[in-house]
Amino acid sequence: MRATNTGSYRLDGGCNPTRRSSTHAAVQHDPAIAAITTPSPGAVPPARRGQVTVELSMRHAGARTVTLHYELQGVADAPVVLVAGGISAHRHVAASEAFPEPGWANALVAPGRTLDPARCRVLAFDYVGADGGLDVPIDTSDQADAVAALLDALDIARMQAFVGYSYGAMVGLQMALRHPQRLQRLVAVSGVHRPHPYASAWRALQRRAVALGQLQCADAQGLALARQFAMLSYRTPEEFGERFDVAAQIVNGRVRCAAEDYLDVAGSRYVARTPVNAFLRLSESIDLHRLDPAGIQVPVTVVAVEGDRLVPLSDSVSLVEGLAGRGQLRVLRSPYGHDAFLKETDRIDLILAAVLRGPGAPE
Repeated sequence: MRATNTGSYRLDGGCNPTRRSSTHAAVQHDPAIAAITTPSPGAVPPARRGQVTVELSMRHAGARTVTLHYELQGVADAPVVLVAGGISAHRHVAASEAFPEPGWANALVAPGRTLDPARCRVLAFDYVGADGGLDVPIDTSDQADAVAALLDALDIARMQAFVGYSYGAMVGLQMALRHPQRLQRLVAVSGVHRPHPYASAWRALQRRAVALGQLQCADAQGLALARQFAMLSYRTPEEFGERFDVAAQIVNGRVRCAAEDYLDVAGSRYVARTPVNAFLRLSESIDLHRLDPAGIQVPVTVVAVEGDRLVPLSDSVSLVEGLAGRGQLRVLRSPYGHDAFLKETDRIDLILAAVLRGPGAPE
């Protein structure tokens, strides 16, 4: 892993005040955004976007030159918290004065919340392979190494925390294992040390739906169907029972159930923003993920959701047991299943507050 950059930087979390970066990267910022340094009264704290080109030694594909796209929001010199979501998440986590469109975790990274950009700097990036241009197997360890290279390029020696959800939790676990000096604490929500075989089977069928679409020159339709299958695995029968308990109708001579409109919208939205190859390679990446939690020396808060069909509670328990005293388990009961992180904002925020601001929290 090699990057290009120069300069000294401030260490967050009580470390030495300056230190030279040991890796290098070519960093590019949008000049119009980089010029925003202080928010006006009452405004959302400043944000900037940029890109970093790095040489990444990938586990299954050898040395590759990749460009990492990131967004950093928050007051200067505040502790850094990296937030990473599922495979469809991206660098735009929350709205800012510079980028006012809602982010994928807009309600969680907001004024008054634990991840308030007025108190911390929130960092996010587009996963390696998210643009669809890298057609090779991608490991979660590759993503963790990319994060380390990004931190080098941004002159961030150590983060206060890594908050990962789903695929992001897997990347966070790899980060804690491979680069423990770069983070003080990990919060892993609905993501563990290995994929469950049932969840892998779900994803395998989703990828087959895409392949079938490609054979018929209907890539978008195949990807939409894969996303619709995925939505069933993300949510729970309880939620569908509450939302769609309406008798099926006959439309143009065909039976149509109440949930189909919802699934159609989910599929079309996903196709509009996701390259087919990005979905395939990042879906595979989840199934390639595997690590030994005994090697992790960073404190980890594992958040599990009862009824999560992709990450069973028993797997979260196994992860905490494997952490050998360095892990703690929090359990949520939610009808939203695997998507609870995105829907149970208040409850997730309380957990983050206890971890990042409660007794024993990192400075």
